[in-house]
Amino acid sequence: MSDAYTEIDAYFERNFLRTDEVLEKISTSSADSGLVPHAVTRLQAAFLALLLKMIGARRVLEIGCLGGYSAVAMARALPPGGTVLTTEIDARTAQIAQANIEAAGYADRITLEVGPAMATLEREIAKHSVFDFVFIDADKTNHKNYLAGALKLTRPGSLIVADNIVRGGGVLETQSEDNSIKGVREMIAYASTLKTVEMTALQTVGEKGYDGMALFRVTE
Repeated sequence: MSDAYTEIDAYFERNFLRTDEVLEKISTSSADSGLVPHAVTRLQAAFLALLLKMIGARRVLEIGCLGGYSAVAMARALPPGGTVLTTEIDARTAQIAQANIEAAGYADRITLEVGPAMATLEREIAKHSVFDFVFIDADKTNHKNYLAGALKLTRPGSLIVADNIVRGGGVLETQSEDNSIKGVREMIAYASTLKTVEMTALQTVGEKGYDGMALFRVTE
């Protein structure tokens, strides 16, 4: 079915999305630079952008920038004065992302921090920063820590999205030795104890295979 998933994604893209030279250039640049093909799809980027518009987000925190694809997609969805703070641990990847962000014309809206995401979260927590939307899309081993940090950086009504939580069905493997699966399961176990958020999960299929997202809305 993977070929069908890809064809269906392409079908929806043709009918729901307009030609997007900005994101296409970022995708091409990232691929030509040898970055892993882990960015969100065009349809997922549009989904994130719609979420931002629906909640009236102005300040976005992204954990895991990669080539800058999702950062630019989200920055474009913000009103004038809106900002994206994004993190990337790998210096070479960050250089590529920064070049992509500048070429796209969004360097004034996007700040890219290079280094461990937790260091950025801890600094922002110390500053009492508040974000309207947090997108968690970095290493899965720290998913729980990222969610816990995000909850300290949000307000009632803020939305947190954690990507890649299904792992092709691997999330059900209770004895898995895969650190990414362990990390996702730890986040889910932690989330199940939370009393100050509304949450749900979406399983997804498409050109990137079988995966899913968790959505958390902060209530208090």
